[in-house]
Amino acid sequence: MGDYSGSRFDSVKRGAGSLLSGAFSAFLIVAAMLAIMWIVEVVDVFLNGALDQNLALRGGDPDRLFGILFTPFLHAGFGHLVANSLPLLVLGFFAGLRDLSKFFWATLIIIVVGGFGTWLISPKILTVGASGLVFGYFGYIMARGLFDRRLLDLVIAVGVGIAYWGILAGLLPNQPGISWQGHLCGLIAGVLAGWLLRRRSKKEVPAY
Repeated sequence: MGDYSGSRFDSVKRGAGSLLSGAFSAFLIVAAMLAIMWIVEVVDVFLNGALDQNLALRGGDPDRLFGILFTPFLHAGFGHLVANSLPLLVLGFFAGLRDLSKFFWATLIIIVVGGFGTWLISPKILTVGASGLVFGYFGYIMARGLFDRRLLDLVIAVGVGIAYWGILAGLLPNQPGISWQGHLCGLIAGVLAGWLLRRRSKKEVPAY
């Protein structure tokens, strides 16, 4: 009995240690992404907005499709960046908490799929900002809780849903200066990432 209990305790201890290590790594990764965004914005101020003008996505313009990769790191001023920073840090942290490999792929899916969707349905204006990522991480966390059905994922999804449900107002159209298209496509891409990266159940192998 003692050996069995000790083995279970060691297993729980290793699991907790792994989770804490993953949490720290997730925080560092998202913090690094934010640091890049702030550095880019400082540079853009000195260049009088040239980065936004030359690198940002423009809806429906084939020559600006490459902007999908740059748009999340560009912002229309420090006020815009400040508004995105805290939710990106919090939601990005929880998105990366469980599995850093899946977090990487989820981020890539959100940027590429969400960006392409934004390019398809947006008017021919420049779109900048990390809010597509914010909505994408929100959608990913919700979908992960729904599809994976692990207790911790469900708890995180419920907590994030309660804390951040208000951001869904950003999906409403006709808000001046706000890309509801980017928000919507980011959210859809996040849910898609949650489904594509869901935990697969192991199929039983029949005996012969």
